[in-house]
Amino acid sequence: MRIATYNINGINGRLPLLLEWLDATQPDVVCLQELKAPDERFPRREIEGAGYGAIWHGQKSWNGVAILARYSEPIETRRGLPGDDEDLQSRYIEAAVNGVLIGCLYLPNGNPAPGPKFDYKLGWFKRLAAHAQSLLDADLPVALVGDYNVMPTDLDVYAPERWRDDALFRPEVREAFADLVGQGWTDAIRTLHPQERIYTFWKYWRNSFERDAGLRIDHFLLSPGLAKRLKRGGVDRDFRAREGASDHGAAWIELNDA
Repeated sequence: MRIATYNINGINGRLPLLLEWLDATQPDVVCLQELKAPDERFPRREIEGAGYGAIWHGQKSWNGVAILARYSEPIETRRGLPGDDEDLQSRYIEAAVNGVLIGCLYLPNGNPAPGPKFDYKLGWFKRLAAHAQSLLDADLPVALVGDYNVMPTDLDVYAPERWRDDALFRPEVREAFADLVGQGWTDAIRTLHPQERIYTFWKYWRNSFERDAGLRIDHFLLSPGLAKRLKRGGVDRDFRAREGASDHGAAWIELNDA
């Protein structure tokens, strides 16, 4: 089972590239972030034509998440992160796919920090941790997948000294991620590549991609039972190099059959 996460940074503007990537890599499950499109503008027909069923939680111009499943329909189990009924941002969707519960998330950026946006990020992290614990308590095979907007360690950022005060790297955020993993989750990519500087995001400016000046902010957290099936993983850098591509590369993992 191949699970991928891809912050597409505008699904309609990058739809041809997305369809090409789906055809070339054929993941079984895809978590998309930053659709930047309301529900009615999600390209369902084109996605279905590529062989994927889909559920999505859109929002005009901002945010938006989706789960795609190859040759099947994701069974939606949750839309929106619990814990705050007034939070209307489209950042979380959850579905059962082929016996695995997939949580697709787009955690807030949080900049500038400190400030209200940073407070919202930390609050969202707390809600995610509470929900994640409930999933562990249910003893289900779960993957929490997406753009976490956090570099957990110095190994996950090309120049740590330049990012100390950024909301993606502040100690409060790294501590929140560590506490989440500490519940019993496995950080799949870091487990597979314990000492490698493997990145999933490169800014558009100053030739960041060409210099490999990247960040690892897209993560797969696996429940204990699912982690035992972890086989391999990586990042599709070739598609990040394409003209007009998202600033994220698609990251992926493969799991052995249950």
